[in-house]
Order: sequence, then C-alpha cells, then structure tokens
Amino acid sequence: MIEVRNLTKIFTQGNVKAVNNVNFKLNQGEIGCIIGTSGCGKTTTLKMINRLIEPTEGEIIVSEQSFKDSDAVKWRRKIGYVIQKAGLLPHLTIKDNISLLSKILKKPKSEIDSRVKELMETINLPFEKYKDFYPKELSGGQQQRVGIARALMEDPPVMLMDEPFGALDPITRESLHEEFIELNRKLKKTILMVTHDMNEAFKLGDKIILMNKGEIVQMGSKLELIENPKNEFVEEFVKGHGHD
Repeated sequence: MIEVRNLTKIFTQGNVKAVNNVNFKLNQGEIGCIIGTSGCGKTTTLKMINRLIEPTEGEIIVSEQSFKDSDAVKWRRKIGYVIQKAGLLPHLTIKDNISLLSKILKKPKSEIDSRVKELMETINLPFEKYKDFYPKELSGGQQQRVGIARALMEDPPVMLMDEPFGALDPITRESLHEEFIELNRKLKKTILMVTHDMNEAFKLGDKIILMNKGEIVQMGSKLELIENPKNEFVEEFVKGHGHD
C-alpha cells in the first residue's frame, strides 16, 4: 500500500512549487500510473516517495509505516525501484546485478543464490543460461526484465518505476507489458509508475493519476478519464495522446 497526503515540494532556488498538495492511495496489488505534461512533477513525486528528494510538506505511508519513522536508506531498501534502460551495472554479471542489495545486506550466499534463481525463472531468463552474462550481451527487453528482478530481490511490498519501458521498441514494449501484467497478478505488488505514454497508462494502470503544473488534475480508471473528463485539459490530453 502507498498513500501520500498533501505531498508538496518547493525548490528554494527560484521558489518553485514543483509538486503541490498531492493526495492519492494505492492498495495492495494495484498499479498506479502517473502521467502528465513535461515538467508537471511526476518524477519529483516518485522520487519523494523513494526519498531521493525529501518533501517540503506532507506525509508518505508505505505498508502502514510513515516515512518520518525511518531513515532514508532503510526506507529505500524496502521499496523496489526500476528506471528506464534498467540502470544495470555493466561490469557485473546478471546474477551479481540482481543480487546487489542482498549482498549489501549481507544475506547468506545460499539464500541469495536460491532467490536469484527463482527470480530469473520468473522473468523467463533461465538461471543456468544467463547468470554469467553481462548486460551488454542482453537485448533491451531482457535488460529491463533484469532491472525488474533486481527490484524484486528483497521482496518489497511496493515498487516504483520511472518510465521503465520508455526506451524499448514498440514490439518489445508490448510483449513486456503482457508479461508485467501477468507477473503482478502472481506477485500482487503495489506499483507506482511514471509514464509519458497514455496507451501504456491505460493498459497497465488500475488508477491513472493525471498531473499538470505540480497538481493532480484527475485520478481514476481509463473509463472515467475517457467518459467523464473533469475539464478541458483532461479531455484534450486524453484525445491528444491517442488511445485504443
């Protein structure tokens, strides 16, 4: 579960209100997609939830724990984070990339090996075949799957994803969408994703969070945004970004 209340970020340089009074809640198993105009505050919102940026005001609750009750590093370790182009370390093998956090946490080797094996099977990259590959030996889609496996390594209840499929070609993206939906049916993680692609938001999101100028303009299902746009901005945005 993720809940944010009155989340606000003011960057003191230039006194810019990047995010203003944002409120939403995602329950276990739900996928939320933040979408909006360029510079609307979507990535800042994601980074505040992960505490890469500290909020100016507001409350962040993940799995019933407030961010105020935890230091930033411990907080980050219980949240999976997936970025565009996977962000894999090129000098590490696939196995070492996936197990990075568990090694930092000094988990037993046998436990790490067993978890990596399980995750690699889950993302359809058989352990024996791919464990010693390096990122450059994989396709873009395979690298992105490894990024997802790495985020799942410590079995976090919540995952944040910043345009995770944005750099992929349309065919790869389409097939990864299907795999991703199927994967979350099994794992029931709470996922918050930033995307710039309306079709992607409509396909993956149980809740679409449409932002403009640091604020949520409308939040709801695909059907609600198409059939009951709150104002002209929503109507134009949905129309302008095309949907199936």
